[in-house]
Amino acid sequence: MGSALEIARVLLPVILAGGIAVFVVFRMKQKFKKGTLGKKDSRIAQSILDSLIPFGMIIGCIAAVLISIFFPVSLPSTIGLGAGIGLLFGYFAYEIYRKEGGSYS
Repeated sequence: MGSALEIARVLLPVILAGGIAVFVVFRMKQKFKKGTLGKKDSRIAQSILDSLIPFGMIIGCIAAVLISIFFPVSLPSTIGLGAGIGLLFGYFAYEIYRKEGGSYS
């Protein structure tokens, strides 16, 4: 029973982060095929739009490290899960900013 729980504890973050990554990649692939990827008028606004997903992953990793410092959780599994959740939040931020009409100069 203990080994099955340990295996689940190791595989659950990998499965969750992998599922999130597959979701985001397929959604971006659909947008690319339809031609509906986000386009902004200014170069700065386009750079911000293109950087939202990687920034989400970085922030997710930082949050995961902080969580593993304060709580007794394994660092590698927390980093993987944090990056996956950050990827999802970065994608949502991308979608929100893509639909926003304003542009920065």
